[in-house]
Amino acid sequence: MTSPVAPVRSGALAANPSFVEQIADPACYWYLIHTKVRQERCAQENLERQGFTCFLPQLRSEKLRRGALAVVQEPLLPRYLFIRLDAGLESKGWGSIRSTLGVTRMVTFGNQPAKISDALVHAIRTQTEEAIAPKTYFEAGQALVVTDGPFMGLEAIYQMHDGASRAMVLLNILSKPVQLAIAPSSLRKMH
Repeated sequence: MTSPVAPVRSGALAANPSFVEQIADPACYWYLIHTKVRQERCAQENLERQGFTCFLPQLRSEKLRRGALAVVQEPLLPRYLFIRLDAGLESKGWGSIRSTLGVTRMVTFGNQPAKISDALVHAIRTQTEEAIAPKTYFEAGQALVVTDGPFMGLEAIYQMHDGASRAMVLLNILSKPVQLAIAPSSLRKMH
């Protein structure tokens, strides 16, 4: 018996179409859950406690926290997560899903919950797992403004993170570029 999965033509999946066929269960589908603001993880944990299989794609990124740069995990698709249901749970599981803490609603097309292909979920999972380097808060060469201290108001060019919770920047002082280490909380991106 052949699998009902359509042929896959995208890069990562085309290299290993057998994976898609292995995970493709004709009696199971992925659906999309819309969550409350910043409650994706809460919704995922509560759904998994009820026995549902969920997938919350996340990326590592640098954020400014308490004056220092920190690497954090944040949702790739804010306010959304994927849930896998089999045909039996599809009709009787909506009520418990909708009433789960952190969940707003199921994403629907008309009155029908939107089914998501295995290939799409696999592609997202592959891309997020392969993204090793976090998205940086400041980019090399980015124009910044110093917001406090003796150099307040001066423009700077971001060079790199110095490894000691400071940012290395170039300031133009007396017509000469000077490299300085400044706390990231004392820098603001120029728009």
